[in-house]
Amino acid sequence: MADSTAGPYALTTGPDGALWFTLVHNGRIGRLVPGEKPTSHQLAPDCGPTIITPGPDRALWFTQYRAGRIGRITTDGIIDEYGLPTPGCGPFGIAAGADGALWFTETAADRIGRITVDGHITEFPLPVTGAFPSAITAGDDGGMWFTLNQANAIGRIGMDGAVTLHPLPTDESAPVGIAAGRDGALWFVEIAAGQIGRITPDGQITEFPLPDRTARPHAVTIDSDGTAWFTEWAGNRVGTITPDGSLTVHDLPTPHSEPHGITPGPDGALWTALEIGTLARITPADTTT
Repeated sequence: MADSTAGPYALTTGPDGALWFTLVHNGRIGRLVPGEKPTSHQLAPDCGPTIITPGPDRALWFTQYRAGRIGRITTDGIIDEYGLPTPGCGPFGIAAGADGALWFTETAADRIGRITVDGHITEFPLPVTGAFPSAITAGDDGGMWFTLNQANAIGRIGMDGAVTLHPLPTDESAPVGIAAGRDGALWFVEIAAGQIGRITPDGQITEFPLPDRTARPHAVTIDSDGTAWFTEWAGNRVGTITPDGSLTVHDLPTPHSEPHGITPGPDGALWTALEIGTLARITPADTTT
C-alpha cells in the first residue's frame, strides 16, 4: 500500500473510524479505511514524521523527528505545524494527557514537551542527561509515563511537571514502546533485552523474557480485553501478553517485514506498520504460533 522505501512507522485509529499512519522516509501522513484504498498527505519530504495519536480536538497529532516540529492534521486533511523552542530536540513520542493537551518526548534534549490544541508549548527538563526519552502514554493515575531508552528507566511526569524516574532491573535494556493497561499498570518493551515489562503506578516492575531474546520488541498497544500486543522488529513477529503474564508469539507471513507500530483498528482487528511498505491486519486466526 506504499512503496517499500516509504517506511510506514506508526499508526493509530482516528475519530473518523480510519487508520492514520506516518510514512517516516518520505514525509507523508496516510489514511486508510479498512477495505478501501489508502490516501496520503504530503509534508516536507525530509521532516521525518514518527508517532501519531488522536488529540482531544478530533484531529490527529504527530511528531516530526528530523524537523523538530509537532504537526496536526484534521480528518479532512488540513495540516498545521508548530516549531519547537529547542533546536534539534528530536521529538518522537506523543500522546494526549488528562489536561486536554498533547505531551511529547524530545529525544535529543532530555525534555518532555507539552502543546495545547491552540499551539502553546512548554518544555520540562528531565533530571538526567543523554536519556533519549522515547515513547509516552497517559496513565490511569493522571500522569504521563514515558520510556528512557538510554537511561534504562521508566519515567512519569505529572500535570504540574514533577518528574519521577524508575530504574529498570535489567541493565541496558533500552525500553522503547509503552502503553497503559486496563488494570492501571503500564506495559513497555525492552528492545535490547528482548523482554516485555510491566510497571504499576507505585513503581513495581516485572519483566517477562521473550522466547527469542534477540527479537528486538519495538512497540506495544492494548486491546479491548486488556491483552498487550507488541511487535518484534527483528523477529518478524507480533506477540501478546495477558495481564497474568502469559506470552504468545505469532510469525508474520512475509519474511523480513520489520514490524514497527501496532494499534487496535476500527474493525476490531490489530494493525501493524511494516517497514517493507505495508500495513498488516492481524487476528489470531491469521497467525501461527
